[in-house]
Amino acid sequence: AEAAMACLAVDPAILLVVVGVLTFLITFCGCVGSLRENICLLQTFSVCLTIVFLLQLAAGVLGFVFSDKARGKVSEIINGAIVHYRDDLDLQNLIDFGQKEFSCCGGISYKDWSQNMYFNCTAANPSRERCSVPFSCCLRDTREAVINTKCGQGMQAMSYLEASAFIYTNGCIDKLAGNLLVGWWGDTARCPSALSSSSPSPLPPLQLVGILLAQILINQIRDQIKLQLYNQQHRADPWY
Repeated sequence: AEAAMACLAVDPAILLVVVGVLTFLITFCGCVGSLRENICLLQTFSVCLTIVFLLQLAAGVLGFVFSDKARGKVSEIINGAIVHYRDDLDLQNLIDFGQKEFSCCGGISYKDWSQNMYFNCTAANPSRERCSVPFSCCLRDTREAVINTKCGQGMQAMSYLEASAFIYTNGCIDKLAGNLLVGWWGDTARCPSALSSSSPSPLPPLQLVGILLAQILINQIRDQIKLQLYNQQHRADPWY
């Protein structure tokens, strides 16, 4: 049972479905609440958005304060994913997407793919993919109409300089952690002394804008309700 729960917790498809459902529910409350001027839905939208923002903020602060531990955890996750690359098609697609998106290969370097039994670069490995890396590590050639899935063949046997002409040689750990920190803290993720500067973070807190607009709309709806009740009371008054 524990093994099944562990697989369920790390299955990329399940995670994407859960995130998609939660995103749909939150946006549904905000959209329908604003169209129908429903205070209950708008309050639900505002509360959910506040919780999401606080969780993201807490994750960003903890990641910044405990950057070494966060990097170690990211390294552990990526290395585990490399080992099981061929075991799960969803995981394989997720790794390929990440390597293409962040222009990286492996954990620390492209040679980390030797941890995978199929890409292991030892003489005892009988696999045809020995000393290779996935095609998602390869430099993109816009002139190619068809993706060459064998472009990473034998790249681990090359030096960094030789391999850099064909594949991304830098690992994904630093790029992934760096993008997450820079997304929240801007240049302070790279230089803590920048905390004293006034440069804004490149990722604006859009959740705060949504929360603010929802609260403004709620107050306007309440004011309209009070005005209608006031008018109804005075219309019923014969001395009005």
